[in-house]
Amino acid sequence: MSIPLKPTSWKLTGNPDKARDDPHWIKRTAARAHLRAIGFKDDDFKKPVFTVVSPYSNALPCNNHFRELTDIVVAEVEKLGGKAFICGTPVVSDAETMGSDGMKYSLISRDLIADCVETMHQAYAADGIIALGGCDKTVPGVLMPLARLNTPGLSLYGGTILPGKCEGHEHLDACAVMEAIGSYGAGIMDIEELHKIECGSLPGSGACGGMYTANTMSSAVEALGMALPGTASAPAVSLENIVTEKKREHCRQVAAAAFANLRSGVKTRDIMTKKAFENAITVMFALGGSTNGILHLLALAYEAEVDLQIHEFNTIGARTPLLSNLQPHGRYHMKDLDLIGGLPVVMRELLEAGLLHGDCLTVNGKTVAENVRNAPKLSDLTQDVINPIAKPFAPAGRHILIVNGSLAPESAVLKISGKPIQHFTGKAVVFDGEQRAFDAIMEKKIKAGDVLVIRYEGPRGSPGMPEMLSPGSALVGAGLGTSVALVTDGRFSGASHGIMLGHVTPEAYSGGPIALVENGDEITIDVAKKTVDLVISESVLAERRSRWRAPADTTRGLLAKYRRNVASAHRGATTY
Repeated sequence: MSIPLKPTSWKLTGNPDKARDDPHWIKRTAARAHLRAIGFKDDDFKKPVFTVVSPYSNALPCNNHFRELTDIVVAEVEKLGGKAFICGTPVVSDAETMGSDGMKYSLISRDLIADCVETMHQAYAADGIIALGGCDKTVPGVLMPLARLNTPGLSLYGGTILPGKCEGHEHLDACAVMEAIGSYGAGIMDIEELHKIECGSLPGSGACGGMYTANTMSSAVEALGMALPGTASAPAVSLENIVTEKKREHCRQVAAAAFANLRSGVKTRDIMTKKAFENAITVMFALGGSTNGILHLLALAYEAEVDLQIHEFNTIGARTPLLSNLQPHGRYHMKDLDLIGGLPVVMRELLEAGLLHGDCLTVNGKTVAENVRNAPKLSDLTQDVINPIAKPFAPAGRHILIVNGSLAPESAVLKISGKPIQHFTGKAVVFDGEQRAFDAIMEKKIKAGDVLVIRYEGPRGSPGMPEMLSPGSALVGAGLGTSVALVTDGRFSGASHGIMLGHVTPEAYSGGPIALVENGDEITIDVAKKTVDLVISESVLAERRSRWRAPADTTRGLLAKYRRNVASAHRGATTY
């Protein structure tokens, strides 16, 4: 049985088109009684039900305005003739938990969010999903269940934060704070200057303002076709820290689009095709997006049952130049991209160069080509936020590379973001865990030419695969960003830059070669060959392997469940 605009929620409410003595209608009497207790009237049982996903928390600026956004979406759904059930989810701030045990829960929260949404949506037999996303893991986390369930729906980004400032410093952001810590540790900055940056860097609500993970994923989701055109780049709030009218309008637009998709019968997997993923990856490379985008796009493809392999990122990256002049590798922030027309400007440039599939369907019922047709043409704009393909910020193949070799037999992710690095060889300085490595940097024990190895921070090892932004930023702040390579089975923040090689697989906890590295071993990274090698003999490696034992497992609760179930970062660190 299926009812127009109410394809599944009749299972909860009963079929309003049936007689009142219909057996199923009678069976659902208790459910309707409870719904009447929350305000349902007779006519409401005829209306479609939407799950409105709201990863709200007052604990972090990325999502602390989501209660207001959620209320706008819910009101618009009601106005258009539907009912909205709000689904709250956990939300973990990467920036606030960085460098602490709390960071273990960040990537874990992505899959937990997806499971929470699946639970609520399926339990109440809702007809479609409107999913708000903000802080890093919430953007992919709220979209994964749409792909998993192949339900009608779409995503809306809560918006980027505006740049901060303080006396002597302009255009500040979360990355500036982290790097200031390293500058203080190196004696470059005093405590008063550090405090000024702390107080002035983040002026209000919104997700981290550069091309960091949240903005990478908002852009990828729009390019994927699962968000309305032009919604990926808008600031969350005004200078007065009030939700902008533009973002309010986005809330109203997504409600209308959700109804339109329900009417048309378009479902998530009609949009999230292999070609759509190729579009998303292309945009990620063109913008200089976060390495986290690789994990999340692999996970989203897995949910959509699209065959996407990690080495395909190299194929797309090899033909996609780096166009953006956005932080952390450039000057500008996401709000500057919004001022010149947002993501459609970038996508038009890429489409006209033959780098995008223009025939992919998107959530507004139009194709990519139709959506960008009237976007401003890059050549008609006077700006330097986005470079033209004819004169890119960096040539193709100079942003993120998937590498492998004797240190990473499956894969690892190397981020160079346009830097003229071809080859790096150095002696390993090894730490089992992030905190000891960070302390060593702050104590000036890491020197130019070192390869800083941080292991047992993978999905199973930590567990949770935390970001290494604290040590990475400390290196940059200490002036070592281009003279020390950081190698880890953990991951990096979108704000990370320097010589960063992460996602090493197999990870140390699983007995990968990174577990066998010792201080003083030579490690070589070759950009042209896309390799990372531990330069020791097979006999030495075999002897070390014979002595290696996995660390004792003392985890409990969610961390223990995650460790048992999580897949390798090579496959997106999915959990089923």
